[in-house]
Amino acid sequence: MTTGAPAQLSPQEFVDRNPMSRRQWLIVVLGLLMMIAEGLDAAVVAFVYPRIVDDWGTDLDTVTVTVTLSVLAMIAGGVLAGPLADRYGRKGVTVTGIAVFGLGTAGMALTHSIAPFAALRTAACLGLGAVLPTVMALVADWTPVRRRVQMVALAFTGVTAGTAVGGGLASALIPAHGWPTLLAVCGLAPLLLLPPVLLLVPESVGVLAARRPAELRRALAAVAPDQDLTHVVLEQTGPGRRRRPAIRVILSRDFAPTTLLLWLCFFVGQGVVFVILSYLPLLVEREGLTGSQAAVAVAVFGWGGLVGQLAVSFYALKHFDRFRVLAGLWALSVLGFAAAALWASQFVPLLAGAFALGLCLPSANAALQANAAVAYPPAVRATGMSWANSVGKLGPVAGGLLGGLMVGAGWTLPTVLLTLAVPVGLGILATLTLHARNREDGARAHPGPRPLPTPAAERT
Repeated sequence: MTTGAPAQLSPQEFVDRNPMSRRQWLIVVLGLLMMIAEGLDAAVVAFVYPRIVDDWGTDLDTVTVTVTLSVLAMIAGGVLAGPLADRYGRKGVTVTGIAVFGLGTAGMALTHSIAPFAALRTAACLGLGAVLPTVMALVADWTPVRRRVQMVALAFTGVTAGTAVGGGLASALIPAHGWPTLLAVCGLAPLLLLPPVLLLVPESVGVLAARRPAELRRALAAVAPDQDLTHVVLEQTGPGRRRRPAIRVILSRDFAPTTLLLWLCFFVGQGVVFVILSYLPLLVEREGLTGSQAAVAVAVFGWGGLVGQLAVSFYALKHFDRFRVLAGLWALSVLGFAAAALWASQFVPLLAGAFALGLCLPSANAALQANAAVAYPPAVRATGMSWANSVGKLGPVAGGLLGGLMVGAGWTLPTVLLTLAVPVGLGILATLTLHARNREDGARAHPGPRPLPTPAAERT
């Protein structure tokens, strides 16, 4: 017997069942802009190091130590940020990370020796490492389940866009105004995002429900101003239970296999892209092409990545299963490696291969972020994403070492490209295994038809 009364909804169900509002789109756009700031930093710092070698007489070993400390700081920032964000709130950690990153980068413009430069760079990277996973978690928290993977992938596109913009900004500002001006611009720009983030982005639904229920109604009303909140259960009911630490959840028996497979995918995805960006110019010149042609090939790879990530966000993830999108992109990458290896010494075919690889590899990393965003329950989402990204940053470390060994051994570009297909193949296997696990979990959790296709890990 039915009464006809509207069903009671939890706050997360309310967000999931309503369409995207203007405020939710604004949250995604602000996430995109924050990711552009991250990509901008990754691009411009590569142009600064050669200048400080020339201006200050800094030796290359000291620069290498500074770069290594920066990477370790980003890893540490991500490892620490996730549990803090899940426990105390994603918004606060995001704002703190942006402030530390922006002030540290701007402060580097005022230094006159390598010691304070390296200290500020390390501090900036500590904040930078905290920003990406917490921004991705905030975007995922405030988007409906049917649009979640798309919106996370769209926000992540900002990293590639920032990298593309960074190269042009460096070429314009360094010759005319010097590298300190470039650092000042790239440090102050993200600070301009702090007021709109503070004013317009609410804390995540789960954190407000658990810790600040008085703010929850205002946040839901701001995000969905035209929706009826009378049937949303704002107060938590039932016996209180101490929340398990997020780290223990993602490494528990239920989630450990998923966590390890995601870590492998992040390690492969970020490591392979790093090897291409770092060693493609040198390897292209070994094939008899010029340095200018090598630079064009790298630029084409970057623009291919931007086009591919937008296509994945607006089309592929909307129409196809997210695991199949990721596996398909990596499978196409393997074919791209083979094709580029065949025509590595011919400029136009090489550009076509670089564009094809750009379409696939950076896009796979965007799809991977989207997969991680829905792999864990909302209460531990930030930890799951931050630890996956931190493990992923070890990929460039390993890729840098292995790439250096391959280049030092005299390997040609075709040989290196075919070698990179091997870890990508491992990524395909890991993705297919994740897909199989997700289907098994969904079958156990939902043996019958259900009205809202929420992933198993999204259950609250």
